[in-house]
Amino acid sequence: MSQRKKPDAAQTQAFVDAVWQSTIIPALVDYIRIPNRSPAFDPQWVEHGHMERAVTLVVGWLKAHAPADAHLEVVRLAGRTPLIFMEIPGTAPGNVLLYGHLDKQPEMTGWAEGKGPWEPVIEGDRLYGRGGADDGYAAFASLTAINALRTQGVPHARCVVVIEACEESGSYDLPAYIEHLLPRIGDVDLVVCLDSGAGDYNRLWSTTSLRGMVGGTLRVDILTEGVHSGGASGVVPSSFRIARILLDRLENPVTGETRLPLLKVAVPEARQQQAEVAAAALGGGLPPFPLVPTAHPVHTHLAANMLARTWTSTVSVTGADGLPPIASAGNVLRPYTALKLSIRLPPPIDGKQAQAAIRAELERDPPYGARVTFTPEEPATGWDAPPVAPWLAASADAASLAFYGEGMAWMGEGGTIPFMAMLGEKFPAAQFLITGVLGPASNAHGPNEFIHLPFAQRLTACVAHVLADHAAR
Repeated sequence: MSQRKKPDAAQTQAFVDAVWQSTIIPALVDYIRIPNRSPAFDPQWVEHGHMERAVTLVVGWLKAHAPADAHLEVVRLAGRTPLIFMEIPGTAPGNVLLYGHLDKQPEMTGWAEGKGPWEPVIEGDRLYGRGGADDGYAAFASLTAINALRTQGVPHARCVVVIEACEESGSYDLPAYIEHLLPRIGDVDLVVCLDSGAGDYNRLWSTTSLRGMVGGTLRVDILTEGVHSGGASGVVPSSFRIARILLDRLENPVTGETRLPLLKVAVPEARQQQAEVAAAALGGGLPPFPLVPTAHPVHTHLAANMLARTWTSTVSVTGADGLPPIASAGNVLRPYTALKLSIRLPPPIDGKQAQAAIRAELERDPPYGARVTFTPEEPATGWDAPPVAPWLAASADAASLAFYGEGMAWMGEGGTIPFMAMLGEKFPAAQFLITGVLGPASNAHGPNEFIHLPFAQRLTACVAHVLADHAAR
């Protein structure tokens, strides 16, 4: 490290806390109230105007807090969701890209009494509501981390902040924007992404890998109209049973293990070791999911469960059509069953190749001659981080100790951030700090999503100190 001025941890945290309490939390409260569902969940997003409201809110806050030499604009390519692009000149060598998104998942059912997706509620350290943690806070935290250094006269490299509005739909608009903006983005040597998770709220976490995903709708048609089950069952196969047969082609229904060779990979030794270390930091035990009292996870050891959710393929049914509500379900053999599938892929697997293999397996040789279709969505390829540079490992650990009192930890994540695979290809020499506030029970995409406010404030301070160390490396 050089002898450049370093930030004072107490000053950094005081500045960050003041900004969060005075302006970021109120902005997040207003942001949560906006039902700006991602385009995949709101095809009429332009007409409804919610995405534009969210962009206006975030841009307004950024303008109010941006340094005088910053450049801020909303980039709009025809037929695509908008993208917020902000350039902040640096006083040190290097080029940092900070990433987040502002589109949201749909409502989901099961919110606790008094809470809802578009109703911000603060209880203790938690701000409940859709999108606060995933990841509406990212734009605010990114600029605040930079401003924390500027107030102390601490150098930082040039920073580019990119906030997209299509991530929850698979970031299908983002490649066009990256190509359009690449000359202005430049050659990035550090990526800071604030859209990931945390194993607990006691330390800084950095993500080492992300799974890819193939999503789509499997539909099985067997009749042209519903018929009495007493007359047809036993002669006409149930469309649901046919769907079960097809799903069993993808996975073992007892173990959950994938049956497609293309979807299997060996877990690297380094990732196994990191899982063991992370599990030890968390005290072992079981994953913090809201299982019913009699239920248990697939594996008995935390490290094994961590690897299972980050390096294995999984098949989940997340929605269905063709099934009436139980209260109005008569004794009728239904004409069709349609299932929404979410298929997670190990990090190295190419999303398009996996999608083609899955579609071919589901549609080949339809049982009983049924009409079977798999209508895929935009696939996503996972990402495996490059080796961590010594300066970044030391910086992140020191920041975690300074602001949380505990050393940092590394772990894979089971979710998908399509942007990371794209950046890994564009900037193969870049270092990555992939982190976020999605810790235990924060429940992104589900009911009762919340952002842990003190944790987010400390995370913002950590980012500031990593940016300072990047400038002095």
